Amino acid sequence: MKKWCLLFFFCVSTLADAQISFRVMTYNVENLFDLLDNPQTEDSEFLPGGDRNWSAYRYYTKLQHVSKVVLAAGEWETPALVALQEVESDSVLTDLLTKTGLRTQYYRYSMTTGSDSRGINVALLYQRDKFRYITHQELVVVLPEQRRLKGTRNILHVSGELVSGDTLDVFVCHFPSKYGGELETRGDRVAAANTLRQVCDSLYRVRLEASFLIMGDLNETPDSEVVSEILVGGKKPSGAVYVSGKFCNLVSDCKVKNGIEGSHKYRGSWSFLDHLIVSRNMLLAEPSGIRYVAGTASLFSPSFILTTDKTWLGVRPFRTYYGFKYEKGYSDHLPVVADFVVYPE
Repeated sequence: MKKWCLLFFFCVSTLADAQISFRVMTYNVENLFDLLDNPQTEDSEFLPGGDRNWSAYRYYTKLQHVSKVVLAAGEWETPALVALQEVESDSVLTDLLTKTGLRTQYYRYSMTTGSDSRGINVALLYQRDKFRYITHQELVVVLPEQRRLKGTRNILHVSGELVSGDTLDVFVCHFPSKYGGELETRGDRVAAANTLRQVCDSLYRVRLEASFLIMGDLNETPDSEVVSEILVGGKKPSGAVYVSGKFCNLVSDCKVKNGIEGSHKYRGSWSFLDHLIVSRNMLLAEPSGIRYVAGTASLFSPSFILTTDKTWLGVRPFRTYYGFKYEKGYSDHLPVVADFVVYPE
């Protein structure tokens, strides 16, 4: 009997050792600007002497805050992948990974250099021992003709090899905002969503069992046309259909906790603007490749990144700026995290 018990525990231990935990995180960090003037962008607001009195102290405080959130979100170990939105430059990411607590976490990064008028971009931090970089590209979003001069952020596509030998295609997004009116700007987000789906479907034609992870601030809620129909459902605005039934939005798995019902709060209302969307093969039960751990998608909302909402009651994200008032906080968004396991070859 003792031999059977020992064998059982050995098998369980072997299975546990055979799978590697793989946490991912997406976080809009709210205007992480450097201290240098980029004459090609409208970044004067976030310069020393600018309207927001950006300074070395505020910059390095912001870096330490972002680092603290990433470290805390990892709990026992930092996330394997961290998608960041609203970062300005390579120097920002270099400082983040060398002058904060993240310097010991073996991260590397890839980022966009898009045509956003303010110069903000998206980036992916990845741990080299869990995600071996292969290549990356920027997907240029072409806006509707009447809004084309405005420009917008590119979508970052990074391909990497997992310890299972499988390729994981990661897309980091920050879709155009609703500034100027939700209806007036909807076409911008439709254009971004169509750009992303076209690339995903092209990859599906080459690799039927491709594993995709779409992360970022889509400036749309899960039930919107952009998310539920184009990205998840696969329906084109014209009525035609992309490869449908291939994606699942993990935000639908997130549970409401302590009255916090989304990743962003605007005029007293919470909404999920930040998303984690995966290919459905990552939901399968077979112990191979990369698999989502059911029920683990969640908002990361520790008390230190929240503050009392004196206007609308309850709590809200503890922001860096509230209007033009410097709050010394973290961001106007909350991070979203999810756990996966990867089965080695």
